[in-house]
Amino acid sequence: MKRILITGALGQIGTELTMYLRKQYGKSNVIASSRRKRGDENFFETGPFEILNVNDVQGIADICKKYKINQIIHLAAILSAKAEDNPQEAYKINMNGTYNVLEVAREGGIAVFTPSSIAAFGAGTPVDNTPQDTIQRPNTMYGVTKVAGELLCDYYYWKFGVDTRGVRFPGIISYKTLPGGGTTDYAVHIFYEALKNKKYTSFIKAGTFMDMMYMPDALKAIHDLMEANPDKLRYRNAFNVTAMSFEPEMLAAEIKKHIPEFEMSYDVDPVRQSIADSWPNSLDDSCARQEWGWCPKYDLSSMTIDMLHKLAEKLKIKQ
Repeated sequence: MKRILITGALGQIGTELTMYLRKQYGKSNVIASSRRKRGDENFFETGPFEILNVNDVQGIADICKKYKINQIIHLAAILSAKAEDNPQEAYKINMNGTYNVLEVAREGGIAVFTPSSIAAFGAGTPVDNTPQDTIQRPNTMYGVTKVAGELLCDYYYWKFGVDTRGVRFPGIISYKTLPGGGTTDYAVHIFYEALKNKKYTSFIKAGTFMDMMYMPDALKAIHDLMEANPDKLRYRNAFNVTAMSFEPEMLAAEIKKHIPEFEMSYDVDPVRQSIADSWPNSLDDSCARQEWGWCPKYDLSSMTIDMLHKLAEKLKIKQ
């Protein structure tokens, strides 16, 4: 029986992943955790929740012992734009937290999933169809911690036999939970503004391609990788995964098919734009497809249709 601890469970991915896995494995077998209790009170009635700071290694160990955890999905992190505002804190959370989780996993024989990101790439990386193995020279603290995290997880697998796994996520788009300070956040905010105000001002400039993924595919990627046959996994901690690649005007054009009066303008944020410019335009995810059957369901068109429909229901807006 899977007994799963999710760190960072109140973030954009964590809130939805918690509910997704509780449907798969049972409510009592998925323990959500975060540094503080915040957000929708209904969430805390769906299963176990623990206050946890990932810099408290004893706290991680105590929760794992209490619930007999055999798998940790380690999502706690400070994201790209916020990490640039406070790189020292980002290092402490992203790097020390990952190290603490891996140490507890080593001592307890626990499997670990840790997501990496397209932020792990940088100067010198091929920008189109970025290969699985390539130059990784990020110029952000978030990217640095992701590259180091990939390598640290590799080390714990080869040195100590910890069953570590992970993917390089692109930007994640969701109607349920707002993102938390990432460079790709515009691709979520645009839907809210399109439905509420019929206009949006993008902080990312036209022509900036970035890989994206709809949340249902992101949840499925985590579940499918953790269920995959370990004997078939070569890369383990840094699988490229993607579903679509687009620039802001392409997304706006897709939304205009359903909201014809929608208009988009630009007010570029130089910090987030510089981060976006250092990332690939598109990823080659053939290794994930070959080694564990990765196959996304949603493309730009189907994601836009579903996102507008579900978000309109959430906001109680008639289309």
